[in-house]
Amino acid sequence: RGFILDGFPRNTSQADSLDALLTGLSLKLDRVVLMHVDFEILMKRLTGRRTCSKTGAVLNIYFSKPEELEACRKAGGELVQRADDNEATIRNRLQVYDRQTAPLVDFYTKRGLLRNVLATGDVGAVYARLKTAISLK
Repeated sequence: RGFILDGFPRNTSQADSLDALLTGLSLKLDRVVLMHVDFEILMKRLTGRRTCSKTGAVLNIYFSKPEELEACRKAGGELVQRADDNEATIRNRLQVYDRQTAPLVDFYTKRGLLRNVLATGDVGAVYARLKTAISLK
């Protein structure tokens, strides 16, 4: 019945191209969702992300429960950080976002499509807010 684009478009040029493509297919966007996260929380989510070398579980040294982190160690694994999950790279990504992607907020607000969702707190609560924003029961 539809589709979700995650992380696309990333700039207004791509948004214009997407509009043209959808028009050609007799389709339109129903909604655009902006997931709001405080800068410091976002930094911890990204810089704290680790993968267990043994189980493949994706964990976070700031937010995962201690027993989840310990389970990796007990399984004989190590918590491995992606090379691009360092603070310098992430700050650069966020600066690129500010320059290129943030203008989409105004772009889609003017079209009446933008829905804002607070993306912090309990996963279930965030999911409920998202479902409300996209009118999903």
